[in-house]
Amino acid sequence: MSGRLPGPGLRPFSPFSIKTKLGTLVVVSVFITTGLLMVAMRTATEVRFITVFSVIASMLITQFVAHSLTAPLDEMTTVAKAISHGDFTRRVRGSGRRDELGDLAATINLMADDLEAVDRHRKELVANVSHELRTPIAALRAVLENVVDGVSAADPETMRTALKQTERLGRLVETLLDLSRVDNGAVPLKARSFEVWPYLSGVLKESGLAAAGRPGLASGSGGHTRNDVHLHLDVFPSDLAAHADAERLHQVVANLIDNAVKHSPPHGRVTVRARRAEGPGSLVLEVQDEGPGIPESERLRVFERFNRGSARSGDGGTGLGLAIARWAVGLHGGDIGVAESPRGCRILVTLPGSS
Repeated sequence: MSGRLPGPGLRPFSPFSIKTKLGTLVVVSVFITTGLLMVAMRTATEVRFITVFSVIASMLITQFVAHSLTAPLDEMTTVAKAISHGDFTRRVRGSGRRDELGDLAATINLMADDLEAVDRHRKELVANVSHELRTPIAALRAVLENVVDGVSAADPETMRTALKQTERLGRLVETLLDLSRVDNGAVPLKARSFEVWPYLSGVLKESGLAAAGRPGLASGSGGHTRNDVHLHLDVFPSDLAAHADAERLHQVVANLIDNAVKHSPPHGRVTVRARRAEGPGSLVLEVQDEGPGIPESERLRVFERFNRGSARSGDGGTGLGLAIARWAVGLHGGDIGVAESPRGCRILVTLPGSS
């Protein structure tokens, strides 16, 4: 859930609260009864008539107050039943009330919003995973069927095609495992100090090898298939050191490079820059491409799950890479976002280093 619910505590006094209404009801009933008794004493009216009038007046006032309290509860019950049956589109209309029932209505609506978002993400996950699995499985099956039927020989080229589809499945499974780690909560960081230049050189080399389709790579080291994009590394100073979880940072850089390469123009250039930030072991990373860039209105949404980059050309992938990168940066207590750039897209990552 979103965690936006108010914390426990005493509700401040409000003239519109239920306690105030009930107290007012009691006071008004007492005044009506007392007034009628005084009238009876001065006019010699029988007490039984006064009693009947007092009861009728009190019942009318009570009915009015009770209706204002029970009507919203009836609507909340109806909405809660609809939500329990999977209809997350229903909302309580009385969320603007300035009493405890208004707070309850707002909480129910907030819960419905969160459940609707979770349900939408679940459906999107099923749709995206089904789509991503269907293509490599169908291609792998076609290759194997051709080999079994004797249409094609089991030569190295055919096996490379099968291996390519298998690696694609492996990358998808690794992405889903990362997503599972996100949903299960925080993952302990194994932070250590390391030199940035050789570390990032290794990440870029793996990404370049993945583009060339060469085997022997980790499944999370990049999933693009282009080999016409030049990867450039810029680290200053050359002996720059950082303090972070190398495995999680690898996820961040690999996903950002993968995303930048996918959206680069033919024979484009992707630049990875690393600079020292404030504090020991701190690091500022930039990954910039020469693609169409991201409109300002979508710069916050690109880090959401299942955002497939519709605003940029090329395949949007599963829409999970940038979400996983944001999660890994968040584990370090850092920040990630889309920075201003005269050309293409520039993703800026800031890691605080050791405390």
